[in-house]
Amino acid sequence: MNAPVNFDDLEVGFDVPALPGMDEADIQTPCLILDLDALERNIKKMGDYAAAHGMRHRVHGKMHKSVDVAKLQETLGGACGVCCQKVSEAEVFARGGIKDVMVSNQVTDLVKIDRLARMPKLGARVLCCVDDPDNVANLSAAAVKHGTQIEALVEIDCGAGRCGVTTTQDVVKIAKMIDAADGLKFAGIQAYQGAMQHMDSYGDRKAKLDIAVAQVADAVSGLKAEGLECDIVGGGGTGSYYFESTSGVYNELQCGSYAFMDADYGRILDKDGKRIDEGEWQNALFILTTVMSHSKADKAIVDAGLKAQSVDSGLPTVFGRDDVEYLKCSDEHGVVADAGGVLKVNDKLKLVPGHCDPTCNVHDWYVGVRGGKVETLWPVSARGKAY
Repeated sequence: MNAPVNFDDLEVGFDVPALPGMDEADIQTPCLILDLDALERNIKKMGDYAAAHGMRHRVHGKMHKSVDVAKLQETLGGACGVCCQKVSEAEVFARGGIKDVMVSNQVTDLVKIDRLARMPKLGARVLCCVDDPDNVANLSAAAVKHGTQIEALVEIDCGAGRCGVTTTQDVVKIAKMIDAADGLKFAGIQAYQGAMQHMDSYGDRKAKLDIAVAQVADAVSGLKAEGLECDIVGGGGTGSYYFESTSGVYNELQCGSYAFMDADYGRILDKDGKRIDEGEWQNALFILTTVMSHSKADKAIVDAGLKAQSVDSGLPTVFGRDDVEYLKCSDEHGVVADAGGVLKVNDKLKLVPGHCDPTCNVHDWYVGVRGGKVETLWPVSARGKAY
């Protein structure tokens, strides 16, 4: 699944958008490029932060869907493993050599449970989340059938309003069932407050997290009263990791977008009121796009439209320029305002996507660039793994 790429067998424009050694200007578009210096800086910074605060960091693989990026996060950032949201994603990372893989989601379909129970045979520690007592028996039966162990965390709904239980009583009830089930091991609590990650105000985010921390602390105390210890109390994202890491309750972060950054995350503010992409994190991911038409004096048409990106969190921004603006898009075209007529056909622009996760999922390759040259290509290993 993560075999080295044989570049001799690949042709630019037919198989891949670029090859190592090429000039950045010659990359075929639209495609995803990674500024390797910025990426490495982001990864090391988060790794150093987690270590300094006594936290493990389980990076969110659903963001990049790349075994190569996950391994860089392990070697350069000290990541303890990955989170995934789908069993199919988890299988890709386990087969690619990641040894600690959590599906930070519920796995309830019997076929998916069976696949999950087989994953430890790939040599990985395998975890998933539970919020339904009826799920426990099915997970147990599959693990026993395959002679493996699934570690399970009880998920708390601490404000996202999606999956998870809301009371300590329910947390303890499910945890005791997991602890008593053959083939399962109680691993702790999953408590990711996703609803507040993109709130602009630092203070507003903190207020939401304070509520979550109190809820999680109560659950941990309730479990201890029953003799159940949490190996993992996990959560924390790019917009909140500093709160979980200083809470005295959480011990594992699950940040994802920090490594790449996108336009939606970039606009949120740090404790000093500055955008987090102005100092805290650097933009490392871009959609490289080419001007394909300029028949209208005030508009340039580029080749990155809807099929090259997700706009659920807003349109992309043009990186490093304030003289042009990405206005709208259709399937194959993007419209860029160019009132000054500064662009010409075949010029290239770097776009910061509105939302990195679903944008990465529509591409096959990352083109790693350093100093204006293509250094490497990495496949988007788990692209399309949505089941």
